[in-house]
Amino acid sequence: MNRHDVVVVGAGLAGLTAAVRLAEAGARVAVLAKGVGATHLGPCTIDALGYDPDPVEHPAEAMRRLAEARPGHPYALAGPDALRAGIAWLADTMASGPLAPYTYTGGLEENLRLPTAVGVLKPSAAVPVTMAGGDLREGGSVCVAGFRRLKDFHPALLADNLARHDGIEAHAMELDLVPEGRADANALAFARAFDDPAFRSRVAAELARRLGRADRVALPAVLGIKRPHEVWRELEAKVGRPVFEVPMLPPSVPGMRVFATLRDRLRRAGAPVILNAVVGGAETDGDRVTAVRARIGLRDAVHQADWVVLATGGFASGGVALDARWAASEVALGLPLTGVPEPGEARFGSDYFGPQPIARAGVAADAQLRPVDASGTRVHENVLVAGATLAGAEPWREKSGDGISLATGWRAAELIIEQASFGARPAAVGGEV
Repeated sequence: MNRHDVVVVGAGLAGLTAAVRLAEAGARVAVLAKGVGATHLGPCTIDALGYDPDPVEHPAEAMRRLAEARPGHPYALAGPDALRAGIAWLADTMASGPLAPYTYTGGLEENLRLPTAVGVLKPSAAVPVTMAGGDLREGGSVCVAGFRRLKDFHPALLADNLARHDGIEAHAMELDLVPEGRADANALAFARAFDDPAFRSRVAAELARRLGRADRVALPAVLGIKRPHEVWRELEAKVGRPVFEVPMLPPSVPGMRVFATLRDRLRRAGAPVILNAVVGGAETDGDRVTAVRARIGLRDAVHQADWVVLATGGFASGGVALDARWAASEVALGLPLTGVPEPGEARFGSDYFGPQPIARAGVAADAQLRPVDASGTRVHENVLVAGATLAGAEPWREKSGDGISLATGWRAAELIIEQASFGARPAAVGGEV
């Protein structure tokens, strides 16, 4: 039997944010997760609100309007203030972590417009400093550089689509440089290569020789896994132009940087991160969860806790599932769902970019992030729900996913800290599984 103040279920941005804040406030925290979470899949840009439905310029204002119009949306529960505090916390955490001085920049006053890997300008509120130079709201000329062996980044496609935007000139180049001579190298292999001064010197020399008149350089988001700030600054100095990273397909190197930093903070606070842990039920006493049951490898474990933060994600991550009969369920604690179309009703629309009836399905929560049933009654007093598990949002259409995760993860921790009393205890090193 394992005893904790708080069990956090899920190791994505929402779960790790809540876990770090709670552990550093003195709570005995354990993180249980099937895997490393969505940080390794997405770009880890904090997209507060990109579309509503048109492109959003000022996310704080748009978030307030959205919360008023849709009281069931996660932003109506957490609000802009939680996300603003969460962004500041994440920036401070990254700046003081093992990748320092690598950090985040931006906020809720205005969205940046950064190119995606296919050349679409995406609104983002806060981004790694290594991406901020890609803000193309004022236009400009860009040289998009890629690597012949990096299959998931196509500089010609990106440059061609960028050039279709008013005020932007773009051209592409491919570099025939391969990490360690590998025949097949992914993003992580290139990121590790960039940590080597010799490799990045070769890249800088090739860029300088072929750059042309572009006023900035776009590169895939692989500029180092352990020394991203050093790599980025060195390339800018040697090329003599601003350099910026462009997010690409998984595995996400920027997401790995965030995961590594937050995991390091948990390790220093003595909070274990237990992966390959599939939570599949809870023990209860009245309206309180007293323990969660998990399958860890080939053994079953019971983790007692005074508080539980559920941050397992939605359909994409398996936190919410559909069975063969199209019945939806929350898989970890069996919480009731809302927003699921009734039998016979349409679940999906014919327009891929249009509204999808099932997209807002998830766990409904009250203003304290406690799960509620169809009547609005709390299901558990000591369970808080965060991230994509929450009902009411369409993150892929709104471009709000990591914003919701950061805001609700930060707010969940704040609510527990306000109500619980954790004894001070010395930080321990170790405990990660």
